[in-house]
Amino acid sequence: MIGLDLGEKTIGIAVSDNLLSVASPLKTIRRTKFKNDAAELMKIIEERQIQGVILGLPINMDGSEGPRCQSTRAFARNLDKITDILISFWDERLSTIAAERVLLEADTSRKRRNQVIDHVAAGYILQGALDRIQNIKAQK
Repeated sequence: MIGLDLGEKTIGIAVSDNLLSVASPLKTIRRTKFKNDAAELMKIIEERQIQGVILGLPINMDGSEGPRCQSTRAFARNLDKITDILISFWDERLSTIAAERVLLEADTSRKRRNQVIDHVAAGYILQGALDRIQNIKAQK
């Protein structure tokens, strides 16, 4: 699976292992036009034989959906038009804060944090979804 943290200027990308148990931050791409962003994502999806996309949904703290959610859903609709891969959403509230905390605890420099925060947040989003999948499997 691939996890995406969709920002206004960047897309953080993380990938899972084949067992769907561990998410690993991969990279951050700078957004340009949807066509270019999608081409770069599709290249990763094909190279890594990705079977599903987990897209972080930036829900407000009060549970409402604002303009960023609408933009994320529009991105998903556009991506769905060019691939048959299942696209799911994951509540990403506090994912960037959690990623920032992990990086601070690792004593990462401010410059390095700015370079990796988006794909570390994507890893946090994807790991949350993977953990949920594992919990569902365990309950069966």
